[in-house]
Amino acid sequence: MAKHVVITGANRGIGLNLCQQYLQLGWQVTAVVRKPSAELRALDTKIISDIDVANSDDIASLAKQLHGYKIDLLINNAGIFHNETLAEMDFDGIEQQLAINAVAPIRVTHALLQSLGVDAKVAMITSRLGSISDNDSGGYIGYRMSKAALNAASVSLAHELKSKNIAVGLFHPGFVQTQMVNFAGDISPETSAERLIQRIEELNLSNTGGFWHSNGEPLAW
Repeated sequence: MAKHVVITGANRGIGLNLCQQYLQLGWQVTAVVRKPSAELRALDTKIISDIDVANSDDIASLAKQLHGYKIDLLINNAGIFHNETLAEMDFDGIEQQLAINAVAPIRVTHALLQSLGVDAKVAMITSRLGSISDNDSGGYIGYRMSKAALNAASVSLAHELKSKNIAVGLFHPGFVQTQMVNFAGDISPETSAERLIQRIEELNLSNTGGFWHSNGEPLAW
């Protein structure tokens, strides 16, 4: 039986390319989105739409729709990005990033625990901007906060899920040419997805809770 991966934020960019590449590897793919793109609809995936990962009712609906399905890999990819500085502060934007980037991946994982099988994996698509020791420029206050919070929560999750034989990995995708950064990245979504798949394949219970760049470099906290 084919392995089953569930990917949030799958309608474009990294998420869409993860769907494409896991399909090519023979996986069963479930794409979780608010609104599916034409590119996603063209793929042979199960699409669960109208899901806002920050909405508790939507996540309850997601869990209900996946009830009875075994999940081998959950990729929490959905996220948003803003750049707040002291000169241009947006507290509503900060709260939105915390809700979507930090709380939502934990909410989704918690809701889908019933479907995560033995030896399942959870991949958190985070960012090196969540590294406190790596911050030598300032800026991106809300985004940095949200990813640092996600990292902290994911390490706790890794400890708690280890007894269930579920490994949790934290992965920086690289500076990727996506709409989120106005396509200003230095690697393509295809390359990022390929690297992420390699890193997820290497994830196991002995390195659960680790924080890596998609190129394989361990990242500092």
